[in-house]
This record gives sequence, structure tokens and C-alpha cells, in this order.
Amino acid sequence: MAKGHTITIEEGTERVRVLRDGQVVAESERPLVLHETGCPPRYYLPPQDVRTDLLTPSETHTHCPFKGTASYWSLPGAPDTVWAYPDPKPEVAAIKDHLCFYEVEVAAG
Repeated sequence: MAKGHTITIEEGTERVRVLRDGQVVAESERPLVLHETGCPPRYYLPPQDVRTDLLTPSETHTHCPFKGTASYWSLPGAPDTVWAYPDPKPEVAAIKDHLCFYEVEVAAG
């Protein structure tokens, strides 16, 4: 990691739900919460808790020097809304293949 840049990953205790046009796209009681310097907390959900049948693979890929290369998926009417790291850097290996969404609803407990 760069000096002053940290990433921590912890098991979340909240229920995370993703809605798109009133439809539940994902719901998980076992999210991984990634905290990264300068970024909001991100919830990475196991693929078993995501309606992957609603996702369309995208040609988009981005590279993070701290996490690796991300692959993206689109929801109907929402391009590149979901991403994952299929081969993350060793420091963040826990998020491998977990899916992350730009907008999530978090319920305590």
C-alpha cells in the first residue's frame, strides 16, 4: 500500500439490500465491508446473494493499484453498476468474486 493509504476488510453485521426500479437485485446478511482511504465504505456481496441472472457482462475494466483489475456488469438501464475483482491483489484476497454495487441500502442488525 502507498504510504497513508489503507484498506481494511471486515465481515459486516448489517443486512445489505440492493434495489433497482423497486426490484431486489441483491440481499445479503454476510457482506464484506471494505474501508479504503478517501472512499466511502463499500459492501462486497457473495454472488450467491445476488440476482446474477439480471446482470449483463460489460466490456468495462478498471485498474486500482491497491486492489487489482475490476470487471463490470450492467443492470437493465444502469450500465456498469456492479463490479468485482476476479483476481484481486493478495492484500484484499477476501473480496475475490464478491460483487459490489454503487448504491446499497443498509439495515442495522
